[in-house]
Amino acid sequence: MSESLYASCAEVLTICQATKDDLSALLDPSTGFAPRLRQLCRDQIEELERSATSDISQVELEALRMEANTWGLLQALMPARKTESEPYPHPQTLLAQNPFTPTLTLAQAIMHSSPLLSELVVVREWLHETATPPQHPEATTGYWKFTKHNVMQGLRTGSGPREGLVTEFDPDAVNRGDGRSLAADDAGFEKTLAQALYSFVRAGRLDEAVELCRKAHQPWRAASIRGSLLFQWRAIANEPREDGFEDEDDAEGWQGNRRRKLWKSTCAKAALNSNLSDSERILYAALAPTPKTFNVLKSACRTWEDHLWAQISILCEEKQSAEMVKLGGGYWEAGLAALKEAPMPTEDGDEVEEEEWEKEATATLETLGNVNVEDGPPADNAFHISQLAIILNRTHPLLETFAVGLRDGLYDPDSSEYPTMTRFFAHLCLFLQMIDVSVPPLATQVILEAYLQVLEAAGQRELIAMYAGALGDNAVERYAMFLTSLDLSADIKERKMALTRAREHGLDVDRVAVVTAERTIEKAFELLPQLKGPLPSIISLQSPPSNEEMLLLRSIEWTTFMEATYNTALEQATVILRFFLGFGRVALARSLLEMLPRELASIDEPEDRATEYLHYRQFFNIWELLERVIECQSLQVSLMNRDTRTAWLSDYKGLVDQAYESIVKLLISDWMLPERGSSGIDRQHREMARIRQIYVPELILRLHIMLYSSREHIPGNLKVALELANIVADSRYKLYDDFLHQDGRRLGEYLGAVRQAVLAGLESGGSDPFKVISS
Repeated sequence: MSESLYASCAEVLTICQATKDDLSALLDPSTGFAPRLRQLCRDQIEELERSATSDISQVELEALRMEANTWGLLQALMPARKTESEPYPHPQTLLAQNPFTPTLTLAQAIMHSSPLLSELVVVREWLHETATPPQHPEATTGYWKFTKHNVMQGLRTGSGPREGLVTEFDPDAVNRGDGRSLAADDAGFEKTLAQALYSFVRAGRLDEAVELCRKAHQPWRAASIRGSLLFQWRAIANEPREDGFEDEDDAEGWQGNRRRKLWKSTCAKAALNSNLSDSERILYAALAPTPKTFNVLKSACRTWEDHLWAQISILCEEKQSAEMVKLGGGYWEAGLAALKEAPMPTEDGDEVEEEEWEKEATATLETLGNVNVEDGPPADNAFHISQLAIILNRTHPLLETFAVGLRDGLYDPDSSEYPTMTRFFAHLCLFLQMIDVSVPPLATQVILEAYLQVLEAAGQRELIAMYAGALGDNAVERYAMFLTSLDLSADIKERKMALTRAREHGLDVDRVAVVTAERTIEKAFELLPQLKGPLPSIISLQSPPSNEEMLLLRSIEWTTFMEATYNTALEQATVILRFFLGFGRVALARSLLEMLPRELASIDEPEDRATEYLHYRQFFNIWELLERVIECQSLQVSLMNRDTRTAWLSDYKGLVDQAYESIVKLLISDWMLPERGSSGIDRQHREMARIRQIYVPELILRLHIMLYSSREHIPGNLKVALELANIVADSRYKLYDDFLHQDGRRLGEYLGAVRQAVLAGLESGGSDPFKVISS
């Protein structure tokens, strides 16, 4: 499906949603929602048919064509269902006022008095509009030209007419049962002509059918077709007339068939006459459809639409005839007898009869759900099911059925027509909502969800927010799911833009950001291992971050775009930092901290979270100081002049002193310990305890080694290193407890480093191991 079609549909939706309170605008026959989408489908079909490089399948083209037709059906039916029609007099009232009311005027009154009949007439007109364009037969230069030539040739030569050919040229010459026929070319033309005339009748183009008969030199056939027109005489009808109206079609001011009932009976007999050709019988059955001639008409029905047209034509014709009989036929059908027995006006009509007829009509139309089709999509095609449901005013169960099919996987998302079908149903839900037609909320959600997946698959990310916004209470959750699906494929600018689109379509952007971050974190944690097991080694070489770790790291982006979500960002940041540090992924934890806005440091509620975040910042300040000490130490070279060496030593000593003070301050505080008085040991407390067991021994050992290795340049640091042991052994701080984990740094490792420092203190002479401390 063309990507431009997705955007065009979204544009139509945007325009119409802006006028959603204006029902007349939404149902406008030219600029309403349904006509706009119908035209989009038609334009797409024309573009694809013109394009020589298009690889679209015939199935996709047919799906687009059926969607366009279905939007046309909705436009035909919905305005009458949603708006009140102009009052129209009851047919009995018309006859009571004027017993000479023309048949056409009565027929219109009958139609207006029955809502279902009015809708069926509209559907029939829609079927005319969407019918396959009729095929014109080849032009002929005369009436039965080849047969006439053969007969005349026989008369000139004295041999008589050729055996088997007709000798008369009236229209019934071949139907007398004597076995005579036309010349082959004339017989073929007659068959082609009858088939073409049927196709014009099927398309509701009677005037063109009449003109075709005249061009074929068969005016009698043109007259038989015009016999289907109801009698009309505006001069005596109680109808409003426009100023300056003149009857131009007839000198007497009337037109149509004054004896249509007789004409209809004759057509029915012709359709049932086995002596006539099949094409001729089908033509008459189409002109005057009745239950008796249904089998004849059915034989010409090849598509599902043909079957629908045949059934609706019969229903409309029979309803009109039955109501006309109840009225006594009127003067123009029954003559003076109708005037003597004029019916009394009963405006309410026979409601019981109307209900019975509606039940019968509905049952008849329901049979189309499983009718056999020779050409085109079958009866169980989604669009055919939709069209029938729309005609029967059953859109509510239609949407529920389609949603169940989506949930149960009855439709293949990889099929070529799936995007078209899903797009139609999604926009059908939205259209019905806009014109205040009840739709099932759960089914609507499922359908819109499916269409959002289609948009995602088609790469139409910029349209997701618009359609997600139609999910109501689930809009935030669904759009957040889409943003979560971006994973690592979108950079931070694209993520921010996608989040901003939520505001354009009425979504709570803050809530979307929070939910997106939550879903991303959940997704990452489902893929990552649980924070348990042996303590990691900090001194070993770290592997590059995995996609799952990067997904967790970048999940914090969603809540750092806006100040309103900073509290959530702080909460989520502490969770992620605990995970990374608990697995020894210091570099990733530092990257996360660098991504966070500075304003997070000023958040002081809740206190335990603010304190935890402060502890992380303290830790990374120390970690950076230790790296700067190592970097400064590496700058020492043997060839230094006095001034350079003095400056270097000053920087080195200052960094070492700063690192010592920062680490000791962290160690004697309750770093990464739960708030005093907190009850129970939950997951957070276990994770914080794990972090202490990893990094408290690590910081102690690194501080000791830094002090020990700097003793040559700063002799007093050896004493400081040995005094550090007192802090580690102090029962107030219980730092020794953090050495007790069997997989972490062991206390013996630290005591070995202390022993090495003691031995270094003896290098200057003497046997007193405490000399270094006491001096």
